[in-house]
Amino acid sequence: MIAGLTPLNKKVLDIGCGTGSLSRLLVDLRGAKLVGIEPDLTRATTAQARGIDARHGFFDEAMVQNLGKFDVVIFADVLEHLPDPATVLRLTKQVLAPGGVIVASVPNIAHWTVRWELLCGRFEYESCGIMDATHLRWFTENSIRNLFESSGYHVDTIRHTAGLNASAYHKMFFWRNFRPRRYKFPLIRWLAKTWPRLFGLQHVVRAELK
Repeated sequence: MIAGLTPLNKKVLDIGCGTGSLSRLLVDLRGAKLVGIEPDLTRATTAQARGIDARHGFFDEAMVQNLGKFDVVIFADVLEHLPDPATVLRLTKQVLAPGGVIVASVPNIAHWTVRWELLCGRFEYESCGIMDATHLRWFTENSIRNLFESSGYHVDTIRHTAGLNASAYHKMFFWRNFRPRRYKFPLIRWLAKTWPRLFGLQHVVRAELK
């Protein structure tokens, strides 16, 4: 979905590129001329081994001075890990070329699984997913839109992933025993498309400067 929102043959900055799996996809499928930034040295090294121009370090004022301009900046599951994502979005303006866009994905804290757990009086952190214990920020569709708008951007697109591999669809009784199984994933996709704020696992945003 992020690749689909990324224009072809553009200069792309992938902030928090991790091991480079998405970066590689953008290079191969979208013809991106890509630079990645990754604060974890081991992950940055793995991305480099995949042929990605991955820079080890943090996206900060010092880094920005040496980057140049980009047509697309990617934040794939990054903003929720930042103590002050608005400051980072404002800093991003310095590396956006005229007409450039940001494409970002964040988990949907209003997903039905979180609502169900709250209804049962539970708010338990996990090792991954929406309730990842390393998340510092939480976003609904409205709050991620407001974050971008208040940081000087116009949101032109918000899409939602279905999250077919979410643990609830494999562990919870109803979904674990869903019959016939061949209709399980099509149903989840339909629910995410019909009620995205409730069944969408992630918000995927594309925004441009106002």
